Amino acid sequence: MRHDGGAPGFVGRRREVARLVRALRAAPAVVLVEGDAGIGKSALVGRALAEAEVPGEGVLTGRCHPVAEPSPYGPVLDALRRSRPVLAGVAGMPPSAGALRTWLPDLADLLPENTAGAGADERYRLTQGLQALFGALGEVVLLVEDAQWADRATRELLLLLARDPHPGLSLVVTYRPEELPDGAPVLGTAYRCPPGVSGGLLRIEPLDEAEVLELARTVLGTCTGTGTGTGGAAGPAAAPASIAGVVAGTGLASGAGPGVGPGTVPAVARLLYERSGGLPAAVVEDLAALQEDGRQTDPVAFLSGADLARGLRDAVAERLAGLGAEARAVVEAVAVLEEPAGEGLIAEVSALSAEQVSSGLVEALRAGVLSEPEPARYAFRWEPARQVVYRRIPGPTRSALHRRAIDALRTGRPQPLARIAAHTRALGDRDAWQQAAEAAADQAVEQGDTAVAGPLLRELLAEADLAPERRGRAARALSGLAANAAYDAASTEVLADIIADPRLPVADRGEVRLTLGLRVAVQGGDRVGFALIEQAADELIAERPARAARALVALAMNERDGAGAAVRERMAKAAAALESEPDEEVAAAYRATRLTFQAREGDPELWPELDRLPRDASNPELVRQTTRALFNVGDIAMETGHDQRAGRLLAESRALARQAAISYLECYSRIALLRLDGLAGRWQGLEERFEAIGTEYPDVAMARVERAMLFGRMAASRGRLAVARAEFESAARYGERESQVTTAIRAAAGLGAVELVERGAEAAAAVLAPAVAMLRQAGAWARAGELLPIAVEAVRGAGDEGAARHLTEEAAEAIDGADAPAAHAGLALARGVLLEGTDPCGAIESYREARDAWRGIGRPYEVAKAEERLARALADRDPQTAAERLAAAEATYTTLGAASDAARCQHVRRDLGLGRMASPGRRGYGEALSPRERQVAELVGQGVSNQDIAQALFLSPRTVEHHVASVLRKLGVGRKDVAEALAETGS
Repeated sequence: MRHDGGAPGFVGRRREVARLVRALRAAPAVVLVEGDAGIGKSALVGRALAEAEVPGEGVLTGRCHPVAEPSPYGPVLDALRRSRPVLAGVAGMPPSAGALRTWLPDLADLLPENTAGAGADERYRLTQGLQALFGALGEVVLLVEDAQWADRATRELLLLLARDPHPGLSLVVTYRPEELPDGAPVLGTAYRCPPGVSGGLLRIEPLDEAEVLELARTVLGTCTGTGTGTGGAAGPAAAPASIAGVVAGTGLASGAGPGVGPGTVPAVARLLYERSGGLPAAVVEDLAALQEDGRQTDPVAFLSGADLARGLRDAVAERLAGLGAEARAVVEAVAVLEEPAGEGLIAEVSALSAEQVSSGLVEALRAGVLSEPEPARYAFRWEPARQVVYRRIPGPTRSALHRRAIDALRTGRPQPLARIAAHTRALGDRDAWQQAAEAAADQAVEQGDTAVAGPLLRELLAEADLAPERRGRAARALSGLAANAAYDAASTEVLADIIADPRLPVADRGEVRLTLGLRVAVQGGDRVGFALIEQAADELIAERPARAARALVALAMNERDGAGAAVRERMAKAAAALESEPDEEVAAAYRATRLTFQAREGDPELWPELDRLPRDASNPELVRQTTRALFNVGDIAMETGHDQRAGRLLAESRALARQAAISYLECYSRIALLRLDGLAGRWQGLEERFEAIGTEYPDVAMARVERAMLFGRMAASRGRLAVARAEFESAARYGERESQVTTAIRAAAGLGAVELVERGAEAAAAVLAPAVAMLRQAGAWARAGELLPIAVEAVRGAGDEGAARHLTEEAAEAIDGADAPAAHAGLALARGVLLEGTDPCGAIESYREARDAWRGIGRPYEVAKAEERLARALADRDPQTAAERLAAAEATYTTLGAASDAARCQHVRRDLGLGRMASPGRRGYGEALSPRERQVAELVGQGVSNQDIAQALFLSPRTVEHHVASVLRKLGVGRKDVAEALAETGS
């Protein structure tokens, strides 16, 4: 027998499954599984039975049925009739089991004779017979489904079995709590889980939106032609599958009809969740309809126009049928109101008296149609159920309910204009709705409720007959919301659609185009957006010169394509435009941009200017520009080496952004603070935190690029050079599009370092040459701390001593007087590299200067790299100090988890003869991992091959093979399970 839950595609409920599996493995057990119809109780039990590896013949299943007079003990007896395969092999059945011959005639040939007298108590004999039978059967699961329909005698029998279960028995009961007679517990109020019995109550909740997305990907993902159902590697397309198997609670196999591409699945999943409320049965029914409709090319449109799942509609209709007239009137009023409502509002909308409303609510609550989500507020338990009820209300009745709802809501202070607009739209009066929607959007914007304002404005702009003035106001309002929101593709598409509308006035189009350009160029990290900004400036200059000034200020931020030379000209034009039309908001943007330029140049006069920014202005745009300035300067301060200041500025920008609801700046500040943690050597858990923020903001380019930079650096330090290369190349591709040069320079520095190790100086110099040219063109010397030393090393290693010297002198001249500690530290390191062959003493002093500078900045990894270079330079002159410095570098690398860097230090020590540290292999570690084995195990856990481990740790392949074999033996796992084993042992 196959347990349904074991079919491919089951999603969610991992904790509940694990609890049930633990109980099944620790008999005796009593588990009560409760949840609404369609929630997936049976599938969850099936999944747990499969994971617990309970054999099919060891599961005795009985089902209760919704009939007027159910047979006493029916589901238990039905379950026991399935015990023949097990019972046939039992010898020496206890005599008391003979009492069951009357109840189980199909098993009479396997049961002993009934020796009980005719006068014996029937239920007592039955209970004793069952105990004897379960004892003979051994370890079995008695599964009783839909116990809400069980008769009283069956529930009492289950209570007796649960209070004193046989040692091998696992009793599992599923039921719908809202349908239990009189709301009593399924086993009665007297039941308490006995000592020594595992299990308990397991409440099954609906799937959340992420789980519905997982389910949709499981089912629809293989129909895209690439086999990327979960975002994995491409593979051959799967043929559409039939409805079979089990997914999250009912039967559906993976595979779907054509037309659902990987980019469509999230939108489909969102709609599935809205239509189902997370009920798996409803999700599965919708997916089945989507699979069967092979001609559809737009699954979102198909589902949007489809009826709600029939199973859901039938379940709601069944409950409504049992309600009286007053309860139905109350339910219809609540369906129209849509949000939780009190008795007074329900009375006004339903036109019932207070007593009638109270009576109707009690009936609807007891029937499980309504719930009380908050004190004295009533609503449907699931949104899809509300939709079913709403659609069943006759049109004239529904209109009357909406009109009464509008009248009632208008008495509120302040008036809930968004709700009033929704009821107005439901009446079909387009003019009245447009007026109400605009007023509601204005109110929502004023209250900072972008979740309400955004959809209202988008709905308004979709109106074909919207007046030009109202269209312009709505477009400007929506672009204003987008200006503060975190970057996402959907909002960007909306703005693009708006500016394509020929009905929009020119100046309004310029406003929206400016917002779109800023989102693409600044938040999206693509300098293509500057073309939009430049066009917006032309559209705005005649009617709105102050807004044109804002566009000019934004254009000045572009460092690429020769735009840097036009900075002064654009800032001057912006200042002139502000003189013709003074605007404190644009003036604030001008000031924030000027401060950004000062930070880029390492201007020492920057910090007092920053302190004078208004933090508590009443104008939200002034606060936004202050927040922008704090973030920009804080972010650049990391590049120039003011890490402590950067931390304070970024923390302040994050706090202000959150307070002012500027989500994109809050997101940016969080990302920058994570990067700062990486620079400060706080690597523990950093990869997971970057992954989390990338998941939270999937469309924000900055999250992806900073993640790539961090992962690249960490991979290189651990010897995973192929991974490091891929990450730095990913960051470099972003840097090619971005308007600032910093990302491209940093990515090139990382890639150049990998190239230097793998392919030598000439290849590294070739990679770094475009970045050096970019550095010169933008004059970004104050931000050259990472690039300069690796560029000098590569050029010098390629044999061009003159070019290396010229680059060093050029940098020294450019940053003379600049307040840029990181650039000065990088310059000192570059000088050390340059002087190694000609002036060893000068190289030593330069390396010391670089080490001390990085230490003052607070970057332990950079300190360790300078220490390592210092040790090499000191080896001939002062071996003792050299050994100490190399040991310090190795200790820092080890603390950070930079295994390859630490191994290189050991290799250098041997090569330079700087003394021999006690070998970890000389000590007996028994079954614990030695330090070297731990290094190897960590790399194995990261998926690194033996050959790459040998390269990373400077070991021979044969030695690595020996260490890997020892690791696998000591951990007792295969190669693919090493990471999990290390985590479990805390190694």
